[in-house]
Amino acid sequence: MATLSQKEATNLERSLEQIREQDLRIRTLQEALTKKDSVTLALVVSLKSSLGNLNDTDVTVNVEKSVVFIELSDKMLFKTGSTELSARAREVLSKVATVLNDKPDQEVLVEGHTDNVPISRDCFKDNWDLSASRAITITRVLQKEYNVDPSRITAAGRGEYVPLVENDTAENRSRNRRIRIVILPKLDQFYGMIEDGLKRASSGQ
Repeated sequence: MATLSQKEATNLERSLEQIREQDLRIRTLQEALTKKDSVTLALVVSLKSSLGNLNDTDVTVNVEKSVVFIELSDKMLFKTGSTELSARAREVLSKVATVLNDKPDQEVLVEGHTDNVPISRDCFKDNWDLSASRAITITRVLQKEYNVDPSRITAAGRGEYVPLVENDTAENRSRNRRIRIVILPKLDQFYGMIEDGLKRASSGQ
């Protein structure tokens, strides 16, 4: 019985140690997520402060799962079927770039979106082509005019395939034509926060 009790005690101690280790990992993850959420909140506050005087129908800032999205309407940015930027678009992009340059550790994805009406201009093969060209236009302006580091930026064309709403009215088609700038935390930095937390916890700090 004494031997059995000793085995039980050893198994219990191992179980408790596993629980402590699991609790440590959970707390470390929670701390890392809290830090990431704090960075996201600061970014949103900066963007809304910078863009606050603009029409909400043309520019919106949203957060989904700790990722910041800036939606820029097509009518504010471009002429129909064109990649030529308006003066107002440059005003908005200059404000976005100011915030991006203040957060140099964030990745930037520029997405072009269209409605489902086929493009009929010779310079574009289809809506894929138009959406990608518009995203590249935005990317070049951020880089060349507002000094956003090009190594941080990815340009992507999404065509008509990720609509906000059904393309069943002129108003809805207008909503679907847009540029979306996605500001992403670098995953290696997030994982680095977790690793640092685990190292500090294991050393008793």
